Amino acid sequence: MDFGRVITAMVTPFDSELRVDRNQARKLIDYLIEEQKSDSLVICGTTGESPTLTEEEKLDLFSIAVEQAKGRCKIIAGTGSYDTAHTIHLTQEAEKIGVDGVLLVAPYYNRPSQDGLYEHFKAAAQSTRLPVMLYNIPSRTGVTVSAATTLKLAELPNVVASKEAHADFDLISELTAGAPESFRIYSGDDILTLPMMSVGAYGVVSVASHVIGQEIQQMVRAYVSGDVRAAAEWHAKLRPIFHGMFNCPHRVPNPVPIKYALGLHGMPVGGVRLPLVPATEAEGQFIRNLFQK
Repeated sequence: MDFGRVITAMVTPFDSELRVDRNQARKLIDYLIEEQKSDSLVICGTTGESPTLTEEEKLDLFSIAVEQAKGRCKIIAGTGSYDTAHTIHLTQEAEKIGVDGVLLVAPYYNRPSQDGLYEHFKAAAQSTRLPVMLYNIPSRTGVTVSAATTLKLAELPNVVASKEAHADFDLISELTAGAPESFRIYSGDDILTLPMMSVGAYGVVSVASHVIGQEIQQMVRAYVSGDVRAAAEWHAKLRPIFHGMFNCPHRVPNPVPIKYALGLHGMPVGGVRLPLVPATEAEGQFIRNLFQK
């Protein structure tokens, strides 16, 4: 399974009552495929506010995405959690719906050992025929999936990729040196996409691609084609947005800035559910300035 080079971790649109806006979700999917040129979409990942979505809402969003995409891009369902049994259940339900793959985040908060991480991911992967992308994000989960654990998991036939959201380039280098040729490493941080590709990563699971997806595609394609200078120029041009989306005043958490930015680009997706709060006027002005520049 090839999920492509630029995957968008899609936000979840809400209406004025903070209910899932199904119609706007369909419009957003079309927009990300047609306008921003996403190769795949992650539905109900952290950027999609998965911790605040009910299981019913998640399954409904998976169904909407599969139906709306109509094969134009791959649909990756975010089915991971800190509970192995529930991860397996949600993964199997997503498979019934017809998604193309699943994203399994490292169990958060309970901080399992490397053996625990391996057994968690193994149990989930063996419960499905779907391709599995692992998700290593130590800053949010409190635990790092080691290179050795990921490489051991990569031996399972349907564990095909890993999203690495950190700046440990030694870990990335160990992965790219030891993984099967078909195993894909993705940057989980927009600003690290090009640096990570320089040590063997395949692409990015992106947040900024909601609004600059075509430009990210240009950067990635330039690098893949061997035009490193052009790729570096794109990186320099896009860096203020990469940096700004995650460094608003007071470090406003994702997906607050990108939801605000989508509204600026004519694709309103509503607010955020507590415990997140909307951007303040000052934060909104900061985001507007990013795009005016």
